[in-house]
Amino acid sequence: MGCVVVVGASVGGLLVARALSERFERVVVLDRDRLPVSAEARRGVPQSRQAHVLLAKGGAVLGEMFPGFAAEMVAAGVPVGDAHADCRWYLDGHRMRQAPSPLPCYGVSRPLLEHLVRRRVRALPNVEITDDTEVTGLLHDRRNGGTGRVCGVRVRRGGVDGEIPADLVVDAGGRGSRMPVWLRELGYGEVPSSTVRTGLVYTSRHYRWVPDDAGFAVVMAPYPGMPRTGILVRQDGDRVVLLLAGMLGAEPPMDDAGVRAFAESLPGPEIRDFLRTAEPIDEPVRMRYPSSVRHRYERMTRRPGGFVAVGDALCSFNPIYGQGMTVTALQARLLAGGTDRYFARAARLLAGPWSLATGSDLRFPEVKGRRGLLDRPLHGYLSRLRAAARRDAALGAAFLRVSNMLEDPAHLLTPRIMLRVLRGGR
Repeated sequence: MGCVVVVGASVGGLLVARALSERFERVVVLDRDRLPVSAEARRGVPQSRQAHVLLAKGGAVLGEMFPGFAAEMVAAGVPVGDAHADCRWYLDGHRMRQAPSPLPCYGVSRPLLEHLVRRRVRALPNVEITDDTEVTGLLHDRRNGGTGRVCGVRVRRGGVDGEIPADLVVDAGGRGSRMPVWLRELGYGEVPSSTVRTGLVYTSRHYRWVPDDAGFAVVMAPYPGMPRTGILVRQDGDRVVLLLAGMLGAEPPMDDAGVRAFAESLPGPEIRDFLRTAEPIDEPVRMRYPSSVRHRYERMTRRPGGFVAVGDALCSFNPIYGQGMTVTALQARLLAGGTDRYFARAARLLAGPWSLATGSDLRFPEVKGRRGLLDRPLHGYLSRLRAAARRDAALGAAFLRVSNMLEDPAHLLTPRIMLRVLRGGR
């Protein structure tokens, strides 16, 4: 095939470029940022200084795309932990029982992951990565009448406007994607969407790593009555990153005294104890994430051919669940198998992680979003599962296989798991 243009050179766009490089003669990746030559945060990825972790499924998909990638991360200083044995999980305030598992998790910072992936993609002979280039619109062909086709992009580079024809345009432009606006301007109407409003605010700060008994990570998840989150993870560069988050107006503070008081309110003592002696190495950074949004391109009554969307441009999740990069990697792998009926196939792929993330958020009565008739009994059952996981390591393992996207959420409703929940609930 001919040429594909990928809009956006973040992790999602780069993975798509790798996936499509075997099907297209030429792959052009465009980004309006000036891309760094090393592992640095950049303006076009405002969340790059926030806490990140690569789930087991995401690590496996990256290993398929780039053989030896896990070893490359480790060589670059990325710590690796056992998601069950080395992490302390607090679910609904209950500390999950730890146990060995085959689930690796990687404490890789977003700038380093993007740098390593970008270096691999740059080495591909038929891929061009062009920075300092803004995509300003779509080229559109209606010669055949009826529904048209996207046939390239309009660009501006150095104040000069131009056009790049393409057989396929991939929108990897993140939450700020202009694709819905461009399609509306071309006469295709609104893109249907689903929204769950949480009013999430989160901050991250890096500290010097000193070996202690906290292990690889501590995760204190929110639950009704406790709209606060605390996550502590080892990262590359001999650092520890602390993420504090609050929903529904429970904003985490930025000053040291406020941070310590916020940590005191969390279910476990680990973050509070860590802050007593922790040495910060940078200033905290804050982000606001008002809602999770899923664009339903598959439901459009009229949609042009010649384009697809991936990553946050297609579906953006509540970031405290850590699904974003893994879901994007799975979408890239989906594209490697072909673009036919991509949006329908991507909708099936997204169904599980979307229900997992939004289902957790919709447990809060104050969160605005569509609820189903079965939500209340399902939430009650999952609350019992979380409580029982403090004693039954098999339930913790089942939860982690789902949250690491190795199993569908329906795995938690199998007879074997339900029986263990009922026994543990007593």
